Order: sequence, then C-alpha cells, then structure tokens
Amino acid sequence: MTWLTIYYLIKSINGEKHPGCLDRCLPGGDELKSLAALFSGGKDSTYAIYKVEETGFRVDLLLTVYPSSPDSLYFHYPNIKLTELQAEAMRKKHVTMKAGDDELKILRSLIEKISREVDGIVLGVSSSTFQKNAVEKLCREYGLDLHTPLWGMDPSKLLEDIVESGFQVIVTGVAALGLGREWLGRILSKEEIDELKEISRRYGVNISGEGGEMETIVLDSPIFKEKIEILDYEIEWKMDRGFFIIKKARLKEKAILL
Repeated sequence: MTWLTIYYLIKSINGEKHPGCLDRCLPGGDELKSLAALFSGGKDSTYAIYKVEETGFRVDLLLTVYPSSPDSLYFHYPNIKLTELQAEAMRKKHVTMKAGDDELKILRSLIEKISREVDGIVLGVSSSTFQKNAVEKLCREYGLDLHTPLWGMDPSKLLEDIVESGFQVIVTGVAALGLGREWLGRILSKEEIDELKEISRRYGVNISGEGGEMETIVLDSPIFKEKIEILDYEIEWKMDRGFFIIKKARLKEKAILL
C-alpha cells in the first residue's frame, strides 16, 4: 500500500473519497482497479499511464491499433510498431490490432475483446472532444470507466510536466506551418518547448500535437525498466509533412545513478 493510499484511507474514515475513484473503489481508494490504456507510444498516451498509476490505479494492459494511413483520425501512424518494445520495457501485456477502413469499428472490437478483463480505459487525450466522445461512448456501451488524466491541461504546461517528470521524447512526425524537417529526431527539452511556444504564437499551432501537427515516441520514462536505443533510422519528407522512421531499435539497460 502506497503512502498516497494510506493518506486517502485516513480521509475516507471522515467520509472523503479518493479523487481518482468512481463508485467501484474500495474505501480509501485502495489499488483495486485494473485498467487498459489506449497506447500509441507517444508522449500523451505514455504520460497518461504514468499519471493514473501515480494515483494508485494499475494499468495492466496496453491496446494498440496499427492504422492503415497517416491521416488516421484516432490512431498514431509513424513508428507504431515500436510500441512492442515499449510494452516490454513497462512489463505490460500488449494487445494489437490492425485497422481497416472503419477505425471506430476496430476500436469497438478491441474494447469489446478486453472489456471483461479490466474495469476501465485510460486515454491520453487533452483537448480533442472528438476522440474523447468516441471512446467515452464505447466505454459506456461496455460498462467501463474512462480515465483522462490529461484532459483540459494547457498544452505548454503539459509538455513541461512531461519533460520535468523524466520522459525522453523524440519528435517523429511534423505536419504544420512552422514545423520543418529540422524538427524530426529532436529530443524535447526546455529549449524545444520554448521554441514550440513561439511557433504556436506565430502560426497558431497546437503544440500538444493532438491534431496531428506533431507526432512523438517515448524513448525513456520513469515507468520503463529499460530505455530504448535507436540503432537505425531514415527521414521521409513529402510536401509539407515528414516522418522520422525508426528502422531498428533495442532495449538498453539504464545507467545506475549512485
């Protein structure tokens, strides 16, 4: 039992509920619920897992859909197969499915498949009501709770929190005015975030990248047992968009800090 759980157990005696709990939580918000996360390998879906686990929930299952097109409305496209390494680094079960023309149908099929194994779904959405409403409807259909720990966060604050929490995030796709080829392969740090803020001010780009303006992959995080090392890559650029394609990667032991 974590210190956070103990804290809310004491508060529950006075009739106060755990802030992350819905009706099926045990008194005190004990670590009861098993969750599945819709997982693309990008910064938002990975950080959402980190945030819900911080509050005492368990994410036991990662759900990844391989989209057939880079213009997918629901799923990330570049480097999606790297999620297999990330799942291994997190020691989590990983369920994958290939998308067809009807992406919502595939998503429904995936959620139906695991609905008896978990109590809820984690979604790393922060501002897209389109995505949130679609998944929320499916969760209601199958009696699952929806957890959106990033919802409503300011895009700049979200990026800062991700970096400050120890996430190593690489830019793997760009498709917006102000985001050129030079951004592909860059690791997000305070310097990059400051540049993105200026690009957002000048061009109106949503720097969270939730609309496809920017795609990312997480190479390391506090919930990874090993980090991901890129061994080979190539850059593809077409018209006004580009991708940093990771061709070969492996898990590498993290340095031990003394």
